[in-house]
Amino acid sequence: HPVCCGLITHGAPWLMTRFPAVPLRSVSVTVLIRGFVADVGCELLYRNEEQGPVEAVFVFPVDPEAAVYAFEARLGGTCIQAQELYGDALAGGQSSFLLQQEGTGGDVFSCSLGNLPPGEEAALTLRYVCELPLEPDGAARYMLPAVLHPRYTPHGWDGEDVTQGVPRVPQGELPYTLNLSATLQSPHGIDRVLSNCSLTPLSYTAGNRTTAQVSLAEAPPWGRDVELLVFYAEPHKPTAVLEAGLPGVEPGSLMGDPAVMVTLLPSLPEAVPGQSSAGEFIFLLDRSASMECPMDGQGRSTQRIDSAKETLVLLLKSLPLGCYFNIYGFGSEFESFYPRSVAYTQQTMAKSLQRVQQLQADLGGTEILAPLRAIYRIPCWDGHPRQLFVFTDGEVSNAQDVIAEVQRHQGAHRCFSFGIGEGASKALVKGIARAAGGSAEFITGQDRMQPKALQSLKRALQPAVTQISLCWDLPPGMEAVLLGRSPEVIFPGQRCLIYAQLRGQPQVREQPPLLGHPQGSGSPGQAMSLLCNHVPAHLSLEGAPEEYLLLRLVSLQNADGSWDLDSRLAAALGVSETDARGRMPSKDVPPNVWATVLAVVWLHGRAAGQRNEWELLEAKAVGWVRGQAGEMGVGG
Repeated sequence: HPVCCGLITHGAPWLMTRFPAVPLRSVSVTVLIRGFVADVGCELLYRNEEQGPVEAVFVFPVDPEAAVYAFEARLGGTCIQAQELYGDALAGGQSSFLLQQEGTGGDVFSCSLGNLPPGEEAALTLRYVCELPLEPDGAARYMLPAVLHPRYTPHGWDGEDVTQGVPRVPQGELPYTLNLSATLQSPHGIDRVLSNCSLTPLSYTAGNRTTAQVSLAEAPPWGRDVELLVFYAEPHKPTAVLEAGLPGVEPGSLMGDPAVMVTLLPSLPEAVPGQSSAGEFIFLLDRSASMECPMDGQGRSTQRIDSAKETLVLLLKSLPLGCYFNIYGFGSEFESFYPRSVAYTQQTMAKSLQRVQQLQADLGGTEILAPLRAIYRIPCWDGHPRQLFVFTDGEVSNAQDVIAEVQRHQGAHRCFSFGIGEGASKALVKGIARAAGGSAEFITGQDRMQPKALQSLKRALQPAVTQISLCWDLPPGMEAVLLGRSPEVIFPGQRCLIYAQLRGQPQVREQPPLLGHPQGSGSPGQAMSLLCNHVPAHLSLEGAPEEYLLLRLVSLQNADGSWDLDSRLAAALGVSETDARGRMPSKDVPPNVWATVLAVVWLHGRAAGQRNEWELLEAKAVGWVRGQAGEMGVGG
């Protein structure tokens, strides 16, 4: 049950119950979008249509990337400001406005406004800032929160859906007016703005197209979310935004000092399969008792733990030589294969595969926070971006604590999560992936886990930016203090926002630009040193029509991508060893090269239907064969 939002009546709004909503009459929204941050001001007008007074409470769910910084309410002649209420609350030991945490969502801002007489209006002003997500096509996306654009309930509708906590208005009433205007700013220029609603033409207010304005041309259709997609002219250039300290606030404090936000969205080259070995891959597997349940929940399929073990085999076989890896299992307690991630070699791969086969769903409950903290306590390997793969099938009572822990380490790793079965916590699986810039997948019914996991590994094997250093060129007497942790890695499709507080006073009379040009240089004073490590873009794997035959063949592959020509391989290919050796094209061809060619041909012939499960390990095999051909002086 989602938390109710908007202006509601009586009760505790952060409880997961439904409260009558006071009808919304008008909404006016102004948005200032600078890069990937939006500063939003909202004016909302509500009217009490009841026969008697109602006790009104305003509720605003706050996304993890957003923060409310101002709130004001006018009821008749009374003006209520959250800032004043907060001081009174501290003195009196209570609070008229609260920031509560809801069980499955994020934070909730709520403000008790007191009694609203019948026929009277409540005018609310809310201001908040939020970071904007990066879309796959490079756009910054702003979504109007549902509290500012409630949907309506069709006449006679008595059902429930996933948005039942959103305020509703009957179809027969004239609901409310909605106005939205946006100002866009970027030092490198604004290219275009798209929306799922009708917009006025984009109006540039600066000759170099660094500032523009756009508005809703008409009210959006009911039930449609309002979103803006902002495309910048040169999105991959670093940008900086400076905010002066608040007037009247003592210098040296967070609000009194200037602050700067730097945006990084590096352009990464395409990876070449088999030409790099960077990366640390940690696999965190749920081994609680429920993992013994069948995948389809009806006893007609393999157990979840067995499917997860098969997936781990494919993942291990698909890793590049020279990377680092480790495997954790968790339940009521947790354990790991190694104290710290180890280098991926033939020996460590073979040892790990043996241990994978012995894994059981024997660790009790679903306590994921402890192993995560243990993983984060261990330093990352230099030059090897950390990638975390989490497989779980259960609900957890502390989803928000887990998500917060992942969020705290978002600058040091990326998280891919997989929810197994119908009971997997969607809030947890989606939350940890979102917090660390990865992706979430759900495996239910007859879904196969392997292709989804290998598709995520394919993403994880793309280039990444590591060894990031920041150099601030500031006037003497000033220093930049980072707010939060410095980023350690930037993955493809991620934008990185760096915040810093500028302390001190400049000791020079001239007014230097914050991020200006050093004396005698034309380069920006704020320098970023980005070392781009290429992580190989191996192709992904797919299982064969007879899935156990594919797993049998894959289990024989060496860590470098090759196969040995022996009786086990011949049996997996369905031929005799004598026949396989007899078909070698030349005595000069090493047996393991020929064996690897045969295995690749088998994959394309017998397992073509599930290519995305074996494509990565096939790329490793092809790369190995090409390397051997080069050593033998064979062209092509």
